[in-house]
Amino acid sequence: MKEINKLVLIEDNFNSAIQLAIQIYDAGGVFVYPTDTIYGLGGNPFDERTIKKINEIKGRIENQKFIFLVSDLDELKNYVQIKTDLLHDFLNRIWPAPVSIILELNGETSKKLKVPTAAFRIPNHKFCSVLLSRINSPLISTSVNKSGKHPVNDEKIILNEFGEELDAIFYSKNKSIFSASTLIDLTRDNPKLIREGAVKFESILRKFYT
Repeated sequence: MKEINKLVLIEDNFNSAIQLAIQIYDAGGVFVYPTDTIYGLGGNPFDERTIKKINEIKGRIENQKFIFLVSDLDELKNYVQIKTDLLHDFLNRIWPAPVSIILELNGETSKKLKVPTAAFRIPNHKFCSVLLSRINSPLISTSVNKSGKHPVNDEKIILNEFGEELDAIFYSKNKSIFSASTLIDLTRDNPKLIREGAVKFESILRKFYT
């Protein structure tokens, strides 16, 4: 891949930023991007080069799971089993939002990712939404930090600490939310809280039982 300016302000040229992100995604690269929560470190979850790079950047063990972003429910259905109308209706009510949900993968995706379940969410962020609609595939979303350290949410600090290992850092002047997504497990009949973040668990339960 040719040499690029790694700090990319998405408001300067939105379409060019999207195209560059797609190029990096397709090439098995890794980039940082803004979301409706904290900055995400991402790439193609089905590319072993990408997984290896992200694990090396974060200094994490290989069997730890990622959160995946998808564009919409139709896209999600390509990867998970949505067995009931109750679950489908709940997902339709809760997203897009900073809520990540662990779901049971279908057979093909489970074989590719070598795990039975994975966490997904539909983000409420223009850059993510447009990018996801263009790649027609999940996007890894994991915090920008070394394993066990606090997430980094300043593009200049990210460049200083991780720049040599990244293909690009997409950032926005409009970043205002710095809370991780709330993570729940829905592989059973009832929601189980794994991590409370930007959205309170009580409000999620109200939507689930509505």
